[in-house]
Amino acid sequence: MPRFDRYLLTQLLAVFGFFALVLVLVYWVNRAVGLFDQLIGDGQTALVFLEFSVLTLPNVIRVVLPIAAFAAAVFVANRLMQDSELVVMQATGFSAFRLARPVVIFGLIVAGALLVLSHVLVPASREAIILRYAEIGQNVSSRFLTDGQFTHPAPGLTLYVRELAPSGELLDLFLTDARDPGRTTTYSAQKALFARTDSGPKLLMVNGLVQQIDDETRRLSLTRFADFTYDLAGLIPEVSPGKRNIDAMSTAELLAASPEDLAETGATRAAFLYDGHNRFAQPFLAVGAAMIGFAALLMGSFSRFGLWRQVVVVIVLLVMVQAVSSVATGMGLRSERGWIWAYAAPLFGIALGVGLLWWSQRPRRVGTGFGRRAAA
Repeated sequence: MPRFDRYLLTQLLAVFGFFALVLVLVYWVNRAVGLFDQLIGDGQTALVFLEFSVLTLPNVIRVVLPIAAFAAAVFVANRLMQDSELVVMQATGFSAFRLARPVVIFGLIVAGALLVLSHVLVPASREAIILRYAEIGQNVSSRFLTDGQFTHPAPGLTLYVRELAPSGELLDLFLTDARDPGRTTTYSAQKALFARTDSGPKLLMVNGLVQQIDDETRRLSLTRFADFTYDLAGLIPEVSPGKRNIDAMSTAELLAASPEDLAETGATRAAFLYDGHNRFAQPFLAVGAAMIGFAALLMGSFSRFGLWRQVVVVIVLLVMVQAVSSVATGMGLRSERGWIWAYAAPLFGIALGVGLLWWSQRPRRVGTGFGRRAAA
C-alpha cells in the first residue's frame, strides 16, 4: 500500500475508533438505564443486569458503526483540508478518485465488521436474550420474592421471606391465604423451597405452623408440621419458553423461510427474505457514508471559516439516503420478490459518493461556493 494510503487509512481508523467508542457508550448507557429499571425492579441481581447489558452490545455496535465511519471521514477530510494536505496531494496530480481510494478501503473494513455483526453476533445475542428472559420468567423466586418485603403473587395471597439464601432456600417464610371469604389461613416455616412439577409450581415448607381462623365462629386452629406442600398451580401464571423473532434467526434460516420458522415468528415470507438480504446490504452503507462525507468536503476550496457549507450538504445527502432506506423497506415487505429493495439504499449511497467525487474534479469559476478556481 502506498505511503499516502497508509497515512490516510491510519488517520481514518484512529478517528473512527474514537467516535465508535464514544457513540457506543452513549447508546449503551441510554439503553442500560431502561434495562436497569426493568431488571432490578423485578428483583434481579446486578450480575443479571450486567449479562443483559453485554448481550445488547452487538446490536448497539451494529447501529453505531456506520455513523462513526461517516463522522471519521468528515473529520479527517476537514482536518486535511484545513492543513492543506489534500491541496498538496491534488497539486501533485492525485485525482479525487485516487484520493478516495483509502476511504473506500476504510469503508470496506467497517463493512466487514458489520457483516460479522449482522450475520453472527447480533442473531446469537438476540437468541441468548430471549432464552434468558424465558429462564427468568420461569424463576418464581426472582419474579415474586424480595428479601424483607411483603409481596402479593395473586389476589388474596401475601408472601414474606426474611432472606433468600444463595442455595435457593427461603428462610423464615410467612404466607397468608385469604382467598376463601369465610376463612383465613396463615403458614409460617423455618425454610421453604419452590419446586416445579408436571402439575405446576409447588411450595415445599419445612418445620412450620398452620394457623386457620374461621371468620364466623372466630375459632383458631393450629397445626404444626415437619413438611408441608402448598400448591401454587393456578395462582402464579406459567411463562412459556420465549419464541424467537426474525432478529434472532440465522441468515440461512431467513433465506430458507421454512414453514416452521414462519409459524414460530408469525412473520411473512417477504419479511424473512428482505431481512436476510438486508444483512448483506446494510453493512455497505458504511462505504457509501464514508465516500459521501469525504467527497463532499473535496468540493470546497480552502477557507478560514471552515467547510461548514459542505458539512450541511453531507447531512442533507445522508438524510436522503435514510429516506431511500425507509421507502425501500416498505417496498421490500410487500412481496416475496421485494428483497431486491434491500440493496437500494447502499447502492444509492455509493452512487452519490462516486457522483460527488466526479463533480469535485470539474473546474468551476471562483465564487460558485463549492468550487475551486478554474484552470487557466
